[in-house]
Amino acid sequence: MKQIINTVNAPAAIGPYSQANLANGVLYISGQIPVDPATGKLVEGIEKETHQVMKNLEAILTEAGLTFKNVVKATIFLKSMDDFAVMNDIYASYLDADSYPARETVQVSCLPKNVDIEISMIAHQD
Repeated sequence: MKQIINTVNAPAAIGPYSQANLANGVLYISGQIPVDPATGKLVEGIEKETHQVMKNLEAILTEAGLTFKNVVKATIFLKSMDDFAVMNDIYASYLDADSYPARETVQVSCLPKNVDIEISMIAHQD
């Protein structure tokens, strides 16, 4: 059975998708962009954007009763690989070094709302 996960502590979906779906103990989190859920506005600059995306992901994980330790896979989309080092340091600061998820990072030509970063995750209940 699929359970839709939704929280006001992360940006509302802006299309025909859910923030996340929980199915058979696996949480599939839709790509998060740097929208501040309190204001509905985008934050700017790769540092602030990465922090906001990670906070949005954390809010969805929390709503599902999970943490970043439960994340098994992350997909990161960057508009520029020049932002990789800054993003990577901030991303790592939210994770436990003993439980890093699998991951890929790809450069793309454009992202929704022309942001610099989008991250999706898959997490598993223990």
